[in-house]
Amino acid sequence: MKITVFGATGGTGEQVVRQACAAGHEVTAVVRDPARLSFQAPALQVVRADVMDPAAIAPTVAARDAVVSAIGSRQGRSPTTVCTDSARAIIAAMSRQGTRRLVVVSNSGMHTDDQDGVFVRTVVKPLLGRVLRYAYADMRRMEELVRAADLDWTIVRPPRLTNAPPTNTYRTAVNKNIPGGSVIARADLAAQILHCLTDPTTIRAAVSVAR
Repeated sequence: MKITVFGATGGTGEQVVRQACAAGHEVTAVVRDPARLSFQAPALQVVRADVMDPAAIAPTVAARDAVVSAIGSRQGRSPTTVCTDSARAIIAAMSRQGTRRLVVVSNSGMHTDDQDGVFVRTVVKPLLGRVLRYAYADMRRMEELVRAADLDWTIVRPPRLTNAPPTNTYRTAVNKNIPGGSVIARADLAAQILHCLTDPTTIRAAVSVAR
């Protein structure tokens, strides 16, 4: 596949790039600062571009099989629109170029359903919602934009991320949370993101992933 990755210098994005290259995909990593991406591979092209500018990133999504956005705010406790603004630009660029498949990374902490235990529903997630209210508000707006887009989108929702080695034993659930799913390694998250790219059952769905 030909895959474009936004947020490639972040922990999850770099894992996506590494694993996609290892699997034989042709990868374009769109970054603000190429020096921050230490990984190199023959199948990897690194492009400097402003992800907030649809015209600037349009060439990077043209003729691609799929686009991945692992963009997240580094200012989780301050007002931010980085996820919203980047999603808006990526959707506009993809629509302009006729590229259909989009996978974006969100989070499971801001979503509560009957799969969550009572303590998680009444204590843990409300507390997280207060502490991370700006980041969550940004990701909610991002999800709304993605859901409204005329694209073959998937929203991937992980819980707390770690840099632990891959386990290859993570769980997934479509359009619902995972009971007891409180953590996942970025390497496992990246593996699920790449799986979603070729799994038609995840199109126009939210996929939770956790250990």
